[in-house]
Amino acid sequence: MSLKKAAATIGMLSATVGVGVFTFSEYLFKLGMSRKDTEPVPQNNQLKFAYEYYRYVDWFHAIPKDEWILHEEETGEKMVASYIPAAVPTKKTIIMAHGVGCNRETMANFMKLYHDLGFNVLAPDDRAHGDSDGKYVSYGWTDRIDYKRWINMVLYKVGLDSEILMFGISMGAGIVTMLSGEKLPKQVKAMIADCGYTNVGDEFNYLLKERFHLPPYPFEPLVSAINWHRVGYRLHNASCTDALKKNTLPTLFIHGGSDIYVPSYMSCINYNASKGPKQLWIVPNAGHEESFWKNPVAYKEKVKEFVKTYM
Repeated sequence: MSLKKAAATIGMLSATVGVGVFTFSEYLFKLGMSRKDTEPVPQNNQLKFAYEYYRYVDWFHAIPKDEWILHEEETGEKMVASYIPAAVPTKKTIIMAHGVGCNRETMANFMKLYHDLGFNVLAPDDRAHGDSDGKYVSYGWTDRIDYKRWINMVLYKVGLDSEILMFGISMGAGIVTMLSGEKLPKQVKAMIADCGYTNVGDEFNYLLKERFHLPPYPFEPLVSAINWHRVGYRLHNASCTDALKKNTLPTLFIHGGSDIYVPSYMSCINYNASKGPKQLWIVPNAGHEESFWKNPVAYKEKVKEFVKTYM
């Protein structure tokens, strides 16, 4: 083969590989960032908890509640939440954030937990989930701004003498921990983050290796570039750890010791980064989002003790 033909062949192969890599990166972006409209159902490994889960869902549908709506002035998008007032009037309100692919209904067990502890409960559908608008999932980066607005709505509707607890699980933990780096009203008293990640880039690279057996390069830089153009941030910049370096709120970190979706070491890193009073609870043998289900009584007592200490 002549040198010219060899060069042309190499060029064609390189172009083909390049197109393949970009196409797969586009697939990964859509897989992770596209709007989540599928009705959430328990995964196979969670079927053992399904009976109790649907009992909580029935409770959520039966209890009196209000619908709160936020309107985004610039885009016209709306965000929707359920507000459940406490059985006994109180100024203590919890604002909770769900995980990716879920919605506020899937937080029914946590709603009841905090309702039983005497809190008003505000449970939004996060951006690009449930009844809320949004084309792309931002894993906390855009959501943190939405949640600042939810905080302001609580102050407006419940009162300036409110005491607010922030809670999130999985992506929701990402939302509240990213929010912790913002300047928040003094009424926000504490935060609980269940099975959160360090930053979106770290979690992307972890899943890329675990699910596709691929290295970070060149996929993470490409997906990050696509995400920057369409959603407005690069993956590693959406960092819970960096935000927590500015955090002074008392924070309880919870993580399942057998989590293979978001590894528990990520909560350990976040715990070490946080500057405020903090607690870390690694739940033995609990998978992703399973810490509550493994031992609801112990989970409630841990939360109750934390809330009693800091609110």
